[in-house]
Amino acid sequence: MQQRNGINAVFVQVRPAADAFYQSELEPWSKWLTGQQGKAPSPAYDPLPFLIEEAHVRGMEFHAWFNPYRASMDSVTRRLAPNHPFKQHPEWFLRFGGKLLFNPGLPEVRNYITQVILDVVRRYDIDGVHFDDYFYPYPEPGLKIHDEVAFKQYNPDSLKLADWRRQNVNKLIAGLHDTIQGTKRWVKFGISPFGVWMNKSAHPEGSDTRAGQPSYANLYADSRLWLQEGWIDYIVPQLYWSTNFKLVPYATLLEWWTRNHFGRHLYIGQGAYRMLENTRSDTTWRNPRELPRQVRLNRSYPTEVSGSVFFSARSLMSNPLHTRDSLRQNLFRYPALVPTMPWLDAVPPRPAQNLVLTRAGAVTTLSWQPGPVAADGDVARYFVVYRFTKDQQPTPDDPRNIVALVQNHPGTAPMLVDTSAAPGTDYAYYLTAVDRLHNESTPVRVTTQGKAAEIIVAQAPTAAPTATPAPARPVPTPRPAVVQADAETATETKVKVKTKKRGFFARLFGKK
Repeated sequence: MQQRNGINAVFVQVRPAADAFYQSELEPWSKWLTGQQGKAPSPAYDPLPFLIEEAHVRGMEFHAWFNPYRASMDSVTRRLAPNHPFKQHPEWFLRFGGKLLFNPGLPEVRNYITQVILDVVRRYDIDGVHFDDYFYPYPEPGLKIHDEVAFKQYNPDSLKLADWRRQNVNKLIAGLHDTIQGTKRWVKFGISPFGVWMNKSAHPEGSDTRAGQPSYANLYADSRLWLQEGWIDYIVPQLYWSTNFKLVPYATLLEWWTRNHFGRHLYIGQGAYRMLENTRSDTTWRNPRELPRQVRLNRSYPTEVSGSVFFSARSLMSNPLHTRDSLRQNLFRYPALVPTMPWLDAVPPRPAQNLVLTRAGAVTTLSWQPGPVAADGDVARYFVVYRFTKDQQPTPDDPRNIVALVQNHPGTAPMLVDTSAAPGTDYAYYLTAVDRLHNESTPVRVTTQGKAAEIIVAQAPTAAPTATPAPARPVPTPRPAVVQADAETATETKVKVKTKKRGFFARLFGKK
């Protein structure tokens, strides 16, 4: 269903509270999977490879969502499994608000959390590691975080308590970034923090908002610094307010984030779940146009906002106010490519080869073979097929020209059966190869002419591109050029390259 909604990435919680939705030697099976913490699925199986494979088959990235510090949803420790980390190291934990949480101030806790996440990065074919807004707990009246012992023992710089807590979280984020990149360079690291970093009234760099729980001051989560330092690859600020909410105006906060993402990808967290709530406090969410309105506001910043992430999947599946239908039929009607991350990988894959095109009535069949391995060792993850009539100027900037995204399954020859082509109409098909981090190759062109279906193949050059060091900060990357040439001159034709922030489409989840 989400594939039909135009979704191209999913964020799946795999570690809710120091328990696992996967086979782990470090933590117990999650009770939300089997009904009892520590109880294995019966018959025995590991659901995570299945989830990842099913996402990839549908052309979606799979981001494994971890809650780093939460260890339980209550304080009844007798219900915890014998291999729960609390049973092994009770000194690692704090009690707050009736829950257990890891003490962020302990170096051994940071090391343990890193090892838990690294275990998943190593063993599973995930595309990203994802955190949400839970770091230090949200403040509650009359409650205090009792981390005095760690503050005294692990504060060599004599920082103030708030600065020390922020430093603890920063150390985890920075260390995880380095560890992930040193293990699998293609695995992204992103965070979805509370939407307001700081109010301007309390910090000169803050947003013109009046939020009650800004992440910097209340959760000790300095999301702005993480972007400045390049410790995360993308951020998904939770803009879960309506466009009419006066304390935190959506448009005001959106504009602030467009100035404060420091070149890393900015995806806006959309509060789709608000449509399922009792909306007496903000009746704007009763309007079926509200969520599409927010997406259109995002798109008014085409070079700053790279897309939208919806919480939660259930909200879209429930289709409240028929919003899902509106998104599917309008804003997310056409396929979207995930934006590239040149600081992780800027080397495109080799183009496809040995293209074959046949026509039989209204059916056009295009088949090909993947190109050889690229200079950085990557192969094509999928292929993009664009189609143009002879009256159209070939341009990749309009998603209506995408006929299909075809996955590259090992051992299976990729092909496209195009049943939407009009009989008797001449078309030019452009085929690009796309690697795991969504770098696009130069295109290969196949043209049909008349009833004879004469095939002209403009094969891209066979020389492999030279790998170059990725920049320390993301910079505008030239998009692949559309090559217009006959077969005998294709490798020598001069091409015009336009510079854009990402590859063929600066959008995530259907953004034009």
